[in-house]
Amino acid sequence: MSTVRDLPPLNALRAFEATARLGSASRAAEELHVTHGAVSRHLRTLEEALGQPLFARQGRGLALTPAGEQLRDGARDAFEQLRDAWARVARGQADAPFVLGCPGSLLARWMIPRLERLKQDLPTLKLHLSAQEAPFDPALTGVDAALLLSEPPWPGDWRVHELAPECIGPVLSPRYPGAAQLQQPEQLLGEALLHTASRPQAWPQWAALAGLEPGQLRYGQGFDHLYYLLEAAVAGLGVAIAPAQLVADDLASGRLLAPWGFRVTSAQWILAMPRRASSAQAEALADWLRTALA
Repeated sequence: MSTVRDLPPLNALRAFEATARLGSASRAAEELHVTHGAVSRHLRTLEEALGQPLFARQGRGLALTPAGEQLRDGARDAFEQLRDAWARVARGQADAPFVLGCPGSLLARWMIPRLERLKQDLPTLKLHLSAQEAPFDPALTGVDAALLLSEPPWPGDWRVHELAPECIGPVLSPRYPGAAQLQQPEQLLGEALLHTASRPQAWPQWAALAGLEPGQLRYGQGFDHLYYLLEAAVAGLGVAIAPAQLVADDLASGRLLAPWGFRVTSAQWILAMPRRASSAQAEALADWLRTALA
Protein backbone atom coordinates (compact mmCIF):
# COMPACT_ATOMS: atom_id res chain seq x y z
CA MET A 1 0.00 0.00 0.00
CA SER A 2 1.40 3.40 -0.98
CA THR A 3 2.01 6.06 1.68
CA VAL A 4 2.76 9.76 1.46
CA ARG A 5 6.40 9.03 2.41
CA ASP A 6 6.97 6.72 -0.59
CA LEU A 7 9.48 8.08 -3.08
CA PRO A 8 8.39 8.81 -6.65
CA PRO A 9 10.32 7.12 -9.47
CA LEU A 10 13.98 8.13 -9.42
CA ASN A 11 13.96 8.95 -13.14
CA ALA A 12 11.05 11.31 -12.61
CA LEU A 13 12.94 13.08 -9.82
CA ARG A 14 16.05 13.33 -12.02
CA ALA A 15 13.99 14.86 -14.81
CA PHE A 16 12.42 17.35 -12.38
CA GLU A 17 15.76 18.30 -10.78
CA ALA A 18 17.39 18.91 -14.15
CA THR A 19 14.42 20.94 -15.42
CA ALA A 20 14.32 23.06 -12.26
CA ARG A 21 18.07 23.68 -12.39
CA LEU A 22 18.21 24.46 -16.12
CA GLY A 23 14.84 26.20 -16.39
CA SER A 24 13.91 24.22 -19.48
CA ALA A 25 12.52 20.76 -20.20
CA SER A 26 14.37 20.73 -23.54
CA ARG A 27 17.73 21.43 -21.91
CA ALA A 28 16.99 18.83 -19.23
CA ALA A 29 16.28 16.30 -21.98
CA GLU A 30 19.63 17.08 -23.62
CA GLU A 31 21.50 16.68 -20.33
CA LEU A 32 19.77 13.38 -19.51
CA HIS A 33 20.01 12.08 -23.11
CA VAL A 34 16.27 11.44 -23.37
CA THR A 35 13.50 12.98 -25.44
CA HIS A 36 11.60 16.11 -24.55
CA GLY A 37 8.46 14.00 -24.37
CA ALA A 38 10.03 11.68 -21.79
CA VAL A 39 10.88 14.61 -19.54
CA SER A 40 7.36 16.03 -19.92
CA ARG A 41 5.83 12.66 -18.96
CA HIS A 42 8.03 12.47 -15.87
CA LEU A 43 6.97 15.95 -14.79
CA ARG A 44 3.29 15.10 -15.29
CA THR A 45 3.77 11.96 -13.18
CA LEU A 46 5.07 14.02 -10.28
CA GLU A 47 2.38 16.70 -10.59
CA GLU A 48 -0.41 14.12 -10.75
CA ALA A 49 0.98 12.30 -7.71
CA LEU A 50 1.15 15.56 -5.75
CA GLY A 51 -2.11 16.95 -7.08
CA GLN A 52 -0.57 20.35 -7.78
CA PRO A 53 1.63 21.96 -10.44
CA LEU A 54 5.39 22.21 -10.03
CA PHE A 55 5.99 24.63 -12.92
CA ALA A 56 4.23 27.58 -14.49
CA ARG A 57 4.87 28.97 -17.98
CA GLN A 58 6.95 32.17 -18.01
CA GLY A 59 7.53 33.45 -21.52
CA ARG A 60 9.45 30.74 -23.31
CA GLY A 61 10.70 29.22 -20.11
CA LEU A 62 9.37 27.60 -16.96
CA ALA A 63 9.05 29.12 -13.50
CA LEU A 64 8.79 27.03 -10.35
CA THR A 65 5.66 27.21 -8.23
CA PRO A 66 6.09 27.33 -4.42
CA ALA A 67 5.65 23.54 -4.34
CA GLY A 68 8.24 23.24 -7.09
CA GLU A 69 10.74 25.37 -5.19
CA GLN A 70 10.34 23.21 -2.11
CA LEU A 71 10.84 19.98 -4.06
CA ARG A 72 13.76 21.50 -6.00
CA ASP A 73 15.67 22.28 -2.80
CA GLY A 74 15.20 18.79 -1.44
CA ALA A 75 16.00 17.07 -4.74
CA ARG A 76 19.10 19.20 -5.35
CA ASP A 77 20.60 18.43 -1.95
CA ALA A 78 19.73 14.74 -2.20
CA PHE A 79 21.31 14.32 -5.64
CA GLU A 80 24.43 16.22 -4.59
CA GLN A 81 24.84 13.94 -1.57
CA LEU A 82 24.36 10.90 -3.78
CA ARG A 83 26.95 12.19 -6.26
CA ASP A 84 29.45 12.88 -3.47
CA ALA A 85 28.92 9.47 -1.85
CA TRP A 86 29.22 7.72 -5.23
CA ALA A 87 32.44 9.60 -6.04
CA ARG A 88 33.99 8.69 -2.68
CA VAL A 89 33.13 5.02 -3.02
CA ALA A 90 34.12 4.83 -6.68
CA ARG A 91 37.54 6.34 -5.93
CA GLY A 92 37.99 4.28 -2.79
CA GLN A 93 38.06 7.44 -0.67
CA ALA A 94 35.42 6.63 1.90
CA ASP A 95 38.20 6.77 4.49
CA ALA A 96 40.02 9.73 2.90
CA PRO A 97 41.55 12.55 4.97
CA PHE A 98 39.45 15.57 5.85
CA VAL A 99 40.83 18.34 3.60
CA LEU A 100 40.87 21.75 5.28
CA GLY A 101 41.67 24.70 3.05
CA CYS A 102 42.85 28.02 4.42
CA PRO A 103 44.90 31.03 3.34
CA GLY A 104 48.63 30.50 3.70
CA SER A 105 49.02 33.17 6.38
CA LEU A 106 46.43 31.52 8.62
CA LEU A 107 48.01 28.15 7.96
CA ALA A 108 51.56 29.24 8.78
CA ARG A 109 50.92 31.63 11.64
CA TRP A 110 47.99 30.06 13.46
CA MET A 111 47.08 26.55 12.32
CA ILE A 112 50.48 24.84 12.09
CA PRO A 113 51.63 25.94 15.59
CA ARG A 114 48.47 24.32 17.00
CA LEU A 115 48.52 21.09 15.00
CA GLU A 116 50.02 18.97 17.77
CA ARG A 117 47.33 20.10 20.19
CA LEU A 118 44.64 19.46 17.58
CA LYS A 119 45.92 15.90 17.05
CA GLN A 120 45.83 15.28 20.78
CA ASP A 121 42.30 16.65 21.19
CA LEU A 122 40.84 15.08 18.02
CA PRO A 123 42.89 11.89 17.50
CA THR A 124 40.43 10.33 15.02
CA LEU A 125 40.45 13.34 12.68
CA LYS A 126 42.68 12.60 9.67
CA LEU A 127 43.38 16.19 8.69
CA HIS A 128 45.05 17.32 5.48
CA LEU A 129 45.85 21.04 5.27
CA SER A 130 45.70 22.81 1.92
CA ALA A 131 47.00 26.38 1.49
CA GLN A 132 44.94 28.50 -0.90
CA GLU A 133 45.48 32.16 -1.65
CA ALA A 134 42.79 32.61 -4.31
CA PRO A 135 39.22 33.24 -3.09
CA PHE A 136 37.27 30.06 -2.39
CA ASP A 137 34.54 29.38 -4.94
CA PRO A 138 30.93 28.77 -3.80
CA ALA A 139 31.34 25.01 -4.31
CA LEU A 140 34.52 24.93 -2.13
CA THR A 141 36.13 22.84 -4.83
CA GLY A 142 38.87 20.50 -3.65
CA VAL A 143 38.29 20.86 0.10
CA ASP A 144 35.90 19.47 2.69
CA ALA A 145 35.87 22.77 4.57
CA ALA A 146 37.63 26.13 4.61
CA LEU A 147 38.97 28.12 7.56
CA LEU A 148 39.11 31.81 6.77
CA LEU A 149 38.52 35.37 7.87
CA SER A 150 35.57 36.77 5.97
CA GLU A 151 32.77 39.30 6.14
CA PRO A 152 29.12 38.35 5.56
CA PRO A 153 27.15 37.83 3.47
CA TRP A 154 28.64 34.46 2.56
CA PRO A 155 27.74 32.36 -0.49
CA GLY A 156 24.33 30.75 -0.17
CA ASP A 157 25.85 27.35 -0.94
CA TRP A 158 28.01 27.47 2.21
CA ARG A 159 27.17 26.06 5.62
CA VAL A 160 29.01 28.49 7.91
CA HIS A 161 30.18 27.95 11.48
CA GLU A 162 31.00 31.32 13.04
CA LEU A 163 34.01 30.82 15.30
CA ALA A 164 35.15 34.21 16.61
CA PRO A 165 34.98 37.90 15.72
CA GLU A 166 37.97 39.38 13.97
CA CYS A 167 40.04 41.86 16.02
CA ILE A 168 42.73 43.83 14.19
CA GLY A 169 45.41 46.19 15.39
CA PRO A 170 48.79 47.73 14.54
CA VAL A 171 51.92 45.81 15.59
CA LEU A 172 55.63 46.59 15.45
CA SER A 173 58.93 45.17 16.59
CA PRO A 174 60.67 46.52 19.71
CA ARG A 175 63.62 47.09 17.33
CA TYR A 176 61.64 49.54 15.21
CA PRO A 177 63.13 53.05 15.57
CA GLY A 178 61.20 55.03 18.16
CA ALA A 179 59.00 52.08 19.14
CA ALA A 180 59.03 53.03 22.82
CA GLN A 181 57.64 56.50 22.04
CA LEU A 182 54.77 55.31 19.82
CA GLN A 183 51.75 55.13 22.12
CA GLN A 184 48.92 57.30 20.76
CA PRO A 185 46.92 56.43 17.60
CA GLU A 186 47.61 59.90 16.16
CA GLN A 187 51.33 59.09 16.03
CA LEU A 188 50.65 56.49 13.35
CA LEU A 189 49.80 59.27 10.90
CA GLY A 190 53.48 60.08 10.69
CA GLU A 191 54.65 56.51 10.08
CA ALA A 192 55.09 54.67 6.78
CA LEU A 193 52.63 51.81 7.31
CA LEU A 194 53.26 48.29 6.02
CA HIS A 195 50.26 46.95 4.15
CA THR A 196 49.09 43.93 2.17
CA ALA A 197 47.17 43.51 -1.06
CA SER A 198 45.12 40.70 0.48
CA ARG A 199 43.57 43.04 3.09
CA PRO A 200 43.59 46.58 1.64
CA GLN A 201 40.69 47.61 3.87
CA ALA A 202 42.45 46.70 7.15
CA TRP A 203 44.25 49.99 7.84
CA PRO A 204 41.28 52.24 6.89
CA GLN A 205 38.99 50.03 8.99
CA TRP A 206 41.17 50.23 12.08
CA ALA A 207 41.78 53.96 11.63
CA ALA A 208 38.06 54.70 11.49
CA LEU A 209 37.44 52.58 14.60
CA ALA A 210 40.28 54.39 16.39
CA GLY A 211 38.86 57.81 15.53
CA LEU A 212 41.44 58.67 12.88
CA GLU A 213 40.83 59.97 9.38
CA PRO A 214 41.71 57.06 7.03
CA GLY A 215 42.64 59.49 4.25
CA GLN A 216 45.53 60.81 6.36
CA LEU A 217 47.28 57.44 6.61
CA ARG A 218 50.64 57.23 4.88
CA TYR A 219 51.54 53.87 3.34
CA GLY A 220 55.01 52.41 2.96
CA GLN A 221 56.09 48.99 1.71
CA GLY A 222 53.35 46.69 0.44
CA PHE A 223 53.27 42.89 0.36
CA ASP A 224 51.22 40.31 -1.49
CA HIS A 225 50.40 38.25 1.58
CA LEU A 226 49.83 38.84 5.27
CA TYR A 227 52.53 36.34 6.22
CA TYR A 228 55.26 38.44 4.56
CA LEU A 229 53.80 41.62 6.02
CA LEU A 230 54.18 40.26 9.55
CA GLU A 231 57.67 38.93 8.92
CA ALA A 232 58.62 42.44 7.78
CA ALA A 233 57.18 43.86 11.01
CA VAL A 234 59.15 41.32 13.09
CA ALA A 235 62.29 42.41 11.20
CA GLY A 236 61.65 46.00 12.36
CA LEU A 237 60.83 47.37 8.91
CA GLY A 238 57.64 49.20 9.90
CA VAL A 239 54.23 49.10 11.53
CA ALA A 240 51.90 46.36 10.29
CA ILE A 241 48.20 45.67 10.79
CA ALA A 242 47.07 42.17 11.73
CA PRO A 243 44.34 40.03 13.30
CA ALA A 244 45.03 39.53 17.00
CA GLN A 245 45.07 35.73 16.83
CA LEU A 246 47.77 35.69 14.14
CA VAL A 247 50.20 37.68 16.29
CA ALA A 248 49.29 36.29 19.72
CA ASP A 249 52.40 34.10 19.90
CA ASP A 250 54.64 37.00 18.77
CA LEU A 251 53.12 39.30 21.41
CA ALA A 252 53.59 36.67 24.11
CA SER A 253 57.26 36.17 23.18
CA GLY A 254 57.95 39.90 22.86
CA ARG A 255 58.84 39.70 19.17
CA LEU A 256 56.03 42.18 18.46
CA LEU A 257 54.29 44.93 20.41
CA ALA A 258 50.70 46.17 20.10
CA PRO A 259 50.67 49.52 21.96
CA TRP A 260 47.47 50.71 20.25
CA GLY A 261 45.39 47.61 21.00
CA PHE A 262 42.94 45.76 18.78
CA ARG A 263 39.49 46.67 17.46
CA VAL A 264 36.60 44.34 16.61
CA THR A 265 35.61 44.47 12.93
CA SER A 266 32.58 43.17 11.07
CA ALA A 267 34.56 40.15 9.84
CA GLN A 268 34.50 36.70 11.41
CA TRP A 269 36.70 33.66 11.68
CA ILE A 270 34.55 31.00 10.04
CA LEU A 271 34.64 27.34 9.10
CA ALA A 272 32.74 27.01 5.83
CA MET A 273 31.63 23.79 4.16
CA PRO A 274 29.30 22.97 1.28
CA ARG A 275 25.70 23.38 2.45
CA ARG A 276 24.79 19.94 1.16
CA ALA A 277 27.53 18.30 3.25
CA SER A 278 26.96 16.98 6.73
CA SER A 279 30.02 15.80 8.63
CA ALA A 280 30.51 14.90 12.26
CA GLN A 281 34.22 15.60 11.68
CA ALA A 282 33.45 19.16 10.56
CA GLU A 283 31.23 19.74 13.60
CA ALA A 284 33.95 18.50 15.94
CA LEU A 285 36.58 20.60 14.18
CA ALA A 286 34.37 23.71 14.38
CA ASP A 287 33.96 23.22 18.14
CA TRP A 288 37.72 22.78 18.56
CA LEU A 289 38.52 25.87 16.50
CA ARG A 290 35.99 27.97 18.39
CA THR A 291 37.62 27.03 21.70
CA ALA A 292 41.15 27.55 20.40
CA LEU A 293 40.36 30.96 18.96
CA ALA A 294 38.79 32.07 22.21
